[in-house]
Amino acid sequence: MVGLACSKKGVDLNMTSAPIALFAYNRPKHLRKTLDALLANPLAAASELHIFCDAAKKPKHTLDVAAVRSIVRSITGFRKIVIVERESNFGLAKSIAAGVSSLCATHGRVIVLEDDLLVTPGFLRFMNDALVRYQNYPDVYQISGYMYPGNYAAVAETFFLPMTSCWGWATWKRAWSSFNFDLDGLDELKKDANLTNKFNLQDSYDYIGMAEQQKAGKISSWGVCWYFNVFMKGGLVLYPRSSFVQNIGVDSSGTHGDGHSQLQKDLVFLPSATKNLFFPEKIIADEFAYREVVRVLALMKKRFLKRLSNWIFK
Repeated sequence: MVGLACSKKGVDLNMTSAPIALFAYNRPKHLRKTLDALLANPLAAASELHIFCDAAKKPKHTLDVAAVRSIVRSITGFRKIVIVERESNFGLAKSIAAGVSSLCATHGRVIVLEDDLLVTPGFLRFMNDALVRYQNYPDVYQISGYMYPGNYAAVAETFFLPMTSCWGWATWKRAWSSFNFDLDGLDELKKDANLTNKFNLQDSYDYIGMAEQQKAGKISSWGVCWYFNVFMKGGLVLYPRSSFVQNIGVDSSGTHGDGHSQLQKDLVFLPSATKNLFFPEKIIADEFAYREVVRVLALMKKRFLKRLSNWIFK
């Protein structure tokens, strides 16, 4: 473990910023882009960066894992840098669960990124402001930096949705304490058609199928477990109208391949690094934004099924 202290002229290093957990494995080119984008945030110099470097799962990954660690050891520009180099392969799900739990225990909150995410210069400002704003609201479980493509012109700058996000997010110890991999209650949920439909976002995404595969040990997904835990408690997530995050790992380089490329679009660099965004007073889901997300996911599902059908009957 290595600790480094850094500073940047013009940034108040005495302000309280949430620690950033960055999870890396074997993609040095992606990681470099992620770090460059993060360093473009004015609050980077006031933030602690904790980088969790997983060990190689396969011999062919060894050189890229070493390249990632070389990049990590050369980083500057943050208030403090802590590097955790795993001696054995944790895998993404276990690594995120352990890292987030550790930082929640020591700092009470955390901002979470993976090594294939680009963020805008306003990302850290938004995450930190929202973490402070809703820290004492038990129904708010997560802050999402990512927002789905779609038409959200009619909604406020930020709003709540009853669904979690895996691409650039933040949470608190009080919320993350409910996280586990057990999926207790899944069988009961499946018996209720209305709850099943709601969990699957009006049948626009097969989260039930993912949860069943997770419980059967066929996949390893921290994301579906986190969503399940939040869903079962009726939790909400704050989203921005314009996404602060883009996933560049939809090029088949990551754990989950390129299955979400349709949900990525070029970032819009708004002047939100210094701008105070509107935060809703009422902790309720935005129905218009929810319907738009469902529409986008349903359209993506329809296109996938059409491609699958064409391939089967080709």
